[in-house]
Amino acid sequence: MYIENIIQHIKQQQPLIHAITNYVTANDVANIILAIGASPIMADEVLEIEDITSMAQGLDVNLGTINQNRFAAIKKAGMTANQKHIPILLDPVGIGASRLRQQYVEELLEYIQFDVIRGNISEIKALYQHSKTKGVDANSIDQITKDNIEQVVCFVKEVAKTYHCIIAVSSAIDVIADEAKAYVIYNGHPMMSRITGSGCMLSGLCTAFMSVNQQEKLDAIALAFMCHGIAGEKAYERMENNHSGNATYRNDLIDAIYLMSIDDIKEKARYEIY
Repeated sequence: MYIENIIQHIKQQQPLIHAITNYVTANDVANIILAIGASPIMADEVLEIEDITSMAQGLDVNLGTINQNRFAAIKKAGMTANQKHIPILLDPVGIGASRLRQQYVEELLEYIQFDVIRGNISEIKALYQHSKTKGVDANSIDQITKDNIEQVVCFVKEVAKTYHCIIAVSSAIDVIADEAKAYVIYNGHPMMSRITGSGCMLSGLCTAFMSVNQQEKLDAIALAFMCHGIAGEKAYERMENNHSGNATYRNDLIDAIYLMSIDDIKEKARYEIY
């Protein structure tokens, strides 16, 4: 993995990332895209969606606060991105929480080829096995541990093969895989689950990383996860030192991405390759 190249490409090219994300977290997603050196645009009006997507270098679509109009915009944006060879990430938030979300994702997969599908392990299982989830959070029985990591890696590779894309699973232990290779990443902090939008921000970050590193997308997504996890660790250190709370932690997380150095990544990244 050429860390310097991947990071430098973002800083130099400043890619435009079209994020159709949920309204709960849109501001945070925009800010973390800016923090890494890319440029966000947040548009979901179906009448302009083709124009907006066409000028972007990456498309991040998120089902967090889905409705019929937003779904129509996502579908049209995704089809436009495929036509223009613009990489796309799907964040199927809460897919197992309702039949509507499952139907929307199935329709998107029918019409659009995604480069990356990113979610928690329960969402990925719901995608693949049509199982239920408890809203947008991972079910406790689905937690990834050192004891079950090999089985999870095999499962994620199988899902990646089925959908012909990278599957990126965020958890206490992250797994990012295509059908042949997987990164298992141990960075991050439990405090990241105590703020709204950590996963949405990660999806925006992943889209920025892969948008300018299309020849090494798997490496780029894995590096985005490492940066996000390291930022979560650094933000918690600052939170403890300042005796602050979760709202400040969210800002410190974004700051840590902005201040992230190559040395930080080389010193703090903890991962294995399967």
